Order: sequence, then structure tokens, then C-alpha cells
Amino acid sequence: MSDRIETHYHATAAPAAFDDTLLAETETLVVGGGLAGLTVADGLAQRGRAVTVIEARTIGIGASGRNGGFVSPGFAESLDAIMRRIGRDEARALFDLSKAGAQRVRQTIEAMGRPEIIAGEGWLKVVRHGDGSDLRRAAEARARDFGHDLQFIDRADLEKHVTTDRYRAALLDPNAFHIHPLAYARALAARAVDAGAIIVEGCAALNLAREGGIWRVHTEQGLVRAHHVVLAGNAYQHGLWPALERAVLPVATYVVTSEPATELLARAIRFPGCIADTRRAGDYYRLLPEPSGTRLLWGGRITTRTTVPPRLIEALRQDIIGVYPQLRDLALERAWAGLMGYTRLKMPIIGELQPGLWACTAFGGHGLNTTAMGGDLIAAAIADQDDTWRRFMPFHTAWGGGWPGRIAAQGACWAMQARDWLDEARV
Repeated sequence: MSDRIETHYHATAAPAAFDDTLLAETETLVVGGGLAGLTVADGLAQRGRAVTVIEARTIGIGASGRNGGFVSPGFAESLDAIMRRIGRDEARALFDLSKAGAQRVRQTIEAMGRPEIIAGEGWLKVVRHGDGSDLRRAAEARARDFGHDLQFIDRADLEKHVTTDRYRAALLDPNAFHIHPLAYARALAARAVDAGAIIVEGCAALNLAREGGIWRVHTEQGLVRAHHVVLAGNAYQHGLWPALERAVLPVATYVVTSEPATELLARAIRFPGCIADTRRAGDYYRLLPEPSGTRLLWGGRITTRTTVPPRLIEALRQDIIGVYPQLRDLALERAWAGLMGYTRLKMPIIGELQPGLWACTAFGGHGLNTTAMGGDLIAAAIADQDDTWRRFMPFHTAWGGGWPGRIAAQGACWAMQARDWLDEARV
């Protein structure tokens, strides 16, 4: 992914810079200044523990500052698949942790006195084929197995929220919300610094090794010794711990934002929260209310390629028009790409790899709640010897397959898109 910063988030977030001096020793060194690493740092600093974050570029430059901004419980993997792997009780325990992660984001924003970071409430999960009966059953199962109530919306009622002939029904999660993710990342970093954390930007980790019970991390700005090291570099981490890096597959997604067009957008979308479809490779989008007018943020097109495709804005324009032809004249302003970290099991890697070496990574697909969840678990493990992180051990560092794995993952993406097309063609 390019280092060039051209996202709507970077254009609208208050500027921030963190230029602390790198210390030669610290209790905990966090590698990676995204939301996972920042949550670890915030959790430790709030407990009065010494913690340093090093970031190769700038805070939130990766997926943490480029994503869709959706916050809701769950994981990239389906709850049904998680239940099949570890059983219903353990799956519910993980789901409850993901709920706590979403609540952590909201509570932190409230505690910081930054309500403007939350841009809207609610999540519509829409279906593009069938009569909605599968959604009804899914809502019943979610309430029964996980205590999570979702509201079923039929096609007639859905027209109150959106005007399109693509959607047949929806589930509404009223407790989900969406945020300005880069503003949140920068505010979280500032809060951690206020509590005593040190954040050093432009400081890449080059290698690490354990000597005499202490971890030694060589960085671009010098050597750091630490009792604990937290690897939170997601898909951008290379050359530090190969077993972990081989387990994380980089997957790209693309996002575009429009120019302000309040009246035009109101003809198509009136829902103030998040909207995403149930396809295996679906669209996700939301309205951005701003003083200058309402914009549209639209994302999708998951792929394993790590370069930005040509004519990206036009490609995403066709996706928008395919759902809302009345938005054909909507002017699109900025488009960008971001890398997410996925594992073969589509679950995050959270926990201890070796004594004092921790992983908090691979949050692709549902990152804003799970980065908060994972960061809190690692902070509690280091500061309080809490072992809740062990619930994620069934998903630890399953080999992603290397380059063959990336090829297989891209094949899986194409297969998902083909099945999506077939499902809609049967209607």
C-alpha cells in the first residue's frame, strides 16, 4: 500500500504528532501504532505501567485510519463456524468479549469528551436475494445462542431507510455505531500519552531477540530492552517474528467518499448508521454528516492484491450505481486502499507467543471492536496476570500458506463473488 495520505479521514481529522524520545529501557514495548497497539498502551498507562509504542510511520496510517468506521460485536468468522470449532459456550464467551470491545470504544470516546467522533448509530445488514427467511432464522439463533437481539425488517419497512430494488430484507442492530477512525486513533494515542505512555513515530522495529530474560528490539532509532514486547503490526509487520507473520494474510479493501450532496443522497439513503450487505464479498457504506453537507462513504472489493488498481474511483462508482442508480451524478472525491490482516481461520491472534512476547494482530473484517478487545486483553495479561486471552488459543498462528496461501485466498475471493452472483441470479 502507498504511504501517500489522500483519505477523507486524513483531510478531516485534527492534526497530531507524537515525537517522544525513545528510551533504552521500558517495561513494555508495543510495536505498531494502530488501534490494537494504542489500546494496549492506553490500558497499561492507565494502570501506571511503563509502556512505549514505536510506529514505523505515523499513528493510524494503516488499516486503523483507513477503514469503514463500523463498530459492532462479532468477528470476521461467522459465529456458526466458531461454534463448530470450539462449542457454543466458548463461542458465546468470545462473542461477549467482542461486545465488550465495542463498548470499550464507545466508553473511551465518551471519557475523552469527544462525542463528535461518533458519526451515527445503528447497523443495517441487508440481503440481496431470497425472501428474508434466512435473516429471520439468523436473528432467532443470535438471540438464542448469544443473547444478542436483532430486529428483522421486511422489504416494505426497509424502504423507509433506503430506496433501491436490490435489497429484500434486513437485520437492524441498534447498538452498533460508526466513527471517524483516524480521529479516534489520534485521540486514543493522546490519552495514552497523557497517562504516561511514550509514543515514537518514524521508528521501525528491525529485529528482536531474547537475551537473559529480556527482549532486545533493534529499531531505526536505537536498541530498546523490554520485559514485554507486543507485536501489533497487523499486515504491515515484517522480519520480526516469522511464525506470526506467516500466519497473517494481507487483504486489501477499497473506500471512496463523495463530495457533499445532502439532497441527492437523501433520495437514496436515509438511514444514519452503517449499512452492509450479506454477500460473501459485499459492499459497506454510511453517510457522513458534516457542516458542509452530507457525504457518502462506500467500501468494498476485497482482494489480496497489495497495489491500488487503476481507475479505482470509477470502479467504485459502478458499485454504487449498481445499488442506487439515482446516484449516477454523485461526484466522488477521494478513493483509497488499506491492508487488513486476516488469518486462515478468520480470527484474531491474541496472546503470548513466548514468555514476554505477545501478539495482538490479525483483526481484518471486524477490527474496530476486536482491536479494542484484544488490546484490553493483552494489557490485563501484562499488568494483572489475567489469562482471559487463552480463550483465543484455538486460533493461534495457524499457518497462512505463504505465497500459495495468498493465491488460494484470492481464489477464494473470486469463488465468493461467483457464488454471490449465482445467488442473485436465482432470484
